[in-house]
Amino acid sequence: MFLIFCGAMVLFMTPGLAFFYGGLVRASSVVSMMMMSFGSLGLIGVLWMVFGYAVSFADPSSNSFVGIPGVIGIQLDQIGLNSLVANVGDGSQLAFAGFQGTFAIITVALISGAIADRAKFGSWMIFAGIWAAVVYFPVASWVFNFKIVNGHITSGGWLVKDVGLLDFAGGTVVEIASGASALALALVLGKRFGFGKGMHSPHNVPLTLIGVGILWFGWFGFNAGSELTADGDAALAFINTLAAGVGGLISWALYERLAHGKPTAVGAGSGAVAGMVAITPSCAYLNSFWALALGVLVGFVCALAIEWKFIFGFDDSLDVVGIHLVGGVIGTLFIGLFGFTKQANVGLFLTGNPNQLLKQFIGVLVVGLFAFVASYAIGWVIQKTIGFRITTTDEIAGIDVSLHGESGYSEVDPRWQWRG
Repeated sequence: MFLIFCGAMVLFMTPGLAFFYGGLVRASSVVSMMMMSFGSLGLIGVLWMVFGYAVSFADPSSNSFVGIPGVIGIQLDQIGLNSLVANVGDGSQLAFAGFQGTFAIITVALISGAIADRAKFGSWMIFAGIWAAVVYFPVASWVFNFKIVNGHITSGGWLVKDVGLLDFAGGTVVEIASGASALALALVLGKRFGFGKGMHSPHNVPLTLIGVGILWFGWFGFNAGSELTADGDAALAFINTLAAGVGGLISWALYERLAHGKPTAVGAGSGAVAGMVAITPSCAYLNSFWALALGVLVGFVCALAIEWKFIFGFDDSLDVVGIHLVGGVIGTLFIGLFGFTKQANVGLFLTGNPNQLLKQFIGVLVVGLFAFVASYAIGWVIQKTIGFRITTTDEIAGIDVSLHGESGYSEVDPRWQWRG
């Protein structure tokens, strides 16, 4: 029941992301932006049911397994979740499969923010499907590939088992993979017409804040649910998700007040998201003081990082790189500085030993580089064949009408307005 409820919370995050992203773009692009999230929900949900779980949680010891053990494989009797449905038992493994499927959905949707206002919906859907199969499902196997056997969790994928990476809820699989891939796609598609500071203000701030609220709600299921049972570690993950979120919210708003004279609602919401991004890998490996400190740190750092696109000349429309990649890297490495496990302290400043920090760095490097290279290759091929980017004319006019034949905000006939 715990996993089923948490899985529903995580699924709700994808519509929440649609609201968050939708409010940040132009009014003439809101439908397109939200459709990229909902399109991911539908497509990746299908792929997960058909073969995604069979790849992500393939058992190398199974006779029905094919592939390169430890790198990529597929467990044939798991296609369509057949064996889980046929041998449902107490339902824990089936509930786990559903819970993990919602992670795959939100991770793909996250990437879309980097290419807002200029991507073809059909090309995005092709990219999303290929990316899930080539990047997400294998990387999820590298980190998350454990089983529930008689109520106990077996060891994870090779990055956990062989390298020793600690990643409780997906700092590498979700945040770093999506952030690195967002950077690759932003480079492939190029800059928006008129790219520069202040080119487009968010068209609907309340819509964005509604999205922040939904994401925050779902993130408790995302992080606490990754314990897979309602126990003390789940409670620690829950309170740390709160601590990092509020720390990021306050520090981003404070940075804006000091640097620009006014704290913005969008900045405060982005700070909360940055804090929750950073705590995702470390939510059960930090005490609450360090969780709060992590949130405060990334609120400042991510607020600074979103300026990088103007310095380095890449157009990450909605700052997926500055928030998810940077926040994910900091949160994953933070375990190597101040982290602990049930067995012992592992952080450098708690033990004097840099061993865990090195393991965290290897995980960040492996996942980040793999996701970036694969995403760039997939995006480049799509751009050179069927085209990924819309025409400049459609971009200037707004892509909702040209791609979807509808508008987020239809004008109201004055005859139907109330008169006082």
